[in-house]
Amino acid sequence: MATTFLTAEWRQLIFANYAIDRRVLQPLVPYGTELDTYEGVCYGSLVGFYFQRVKMFGQIAVPFHREFEEFNLRFYVRRKTETGWKRGVVFVKEIVPKLAITLVARTLYGEPYATHPMRHSWQTEGDTQHIGYEWKVGADWNYIRVSADKTGHALIPGSEEAFITEHYWGYTGRGAGRTSEYEVVHPKWNIYTVSDYDVRCNVPKLYGAAFAPFFEQPPHSVFLADGSAVAIKSGAAVI
Repeated sequence: MATTFLTAEWRQLIFANYAIDRRVLQPLVPYGTELDTYEGVCYGSLVGFYFQRVKMFGQIAVPFHREFEEFNLRFYVRRKTETGWKRGVVFVKEIVPKLAITLVARTLYGEPYATHPMRHSWQTEGDTQHIGYEWKVGADWNYIRVSADKTGHALIPGSEEAFITEHYWGYTGRGAGRTSEYEVVHPKWNIYTVSDYDVRCNVPKLYGAAFAPFFEQPPHSVFLADGSAVAIKSGAAVI
C-alpha cells in the first residue's frame, strides 16, 4: 500500500522548456526507465514554483519549513509496467532555500537537492501577472521571470503543456540496477499564456558544461501553470 510522505501546495509554476540532446541525458536515466519524448524531442525544463502548507506524512507541519521557493532542472522518462506506461520526471538538481529540506531529501530519498538563498515576487498589473523566482549562485542572483495573462485556460490534451505537466511519477537512480519510484498526485493545472519572459541561469556551474549549449538558445516554450494541492506517495522499487 502506498504511503503519503508529503502533502503541500505547489503554486505559480513557471516552465521554460529546452530541447536537449539525448546523449547528454542518457547517462542520467535511472535503471528501468527510458527517455520520453514529445514529437521526437527530449525536453529539459527549468521550473520555478512556490511550496505552501507543507506537511510530512500529511499531518506533521515542521516550523519554519511550511513555505519556500524551489527551482529545478528536470527531464522526462517513462517506465513500462504490466498495466502500461508510467510517465515520470528525473531531476538533475533541485534548489531550495532550506538546508533541512536538502538534508532530508538527499539522505533519505537520494534526491539531488542543493541549498541556495532564494526569493520570489508575485505582482498583478491590470490584466497581467508578473511572477518571478530568484536563486543565488556564488555572488550572483539568477532568475526566471514571466509576464502572463491573468485569465488561464484548461489544459489541452495532447499539447506540449500537457506532455510537460502530466508526468505523474518521479524516478531517482539509487545505484547500479536500482531505482526509487514515487507518485505525484494532483489535478490537471490551468495554463496561462506568457507574453514576456527572462531567464538567467548559470547552467555550467549548476549542471555542468555538457548542458550549457542547449540553454544558450531561446527556450522552445515558456508557460505558467496555476498549480494545486499535491500529494507525494511511495511507489514500487525498480530492481
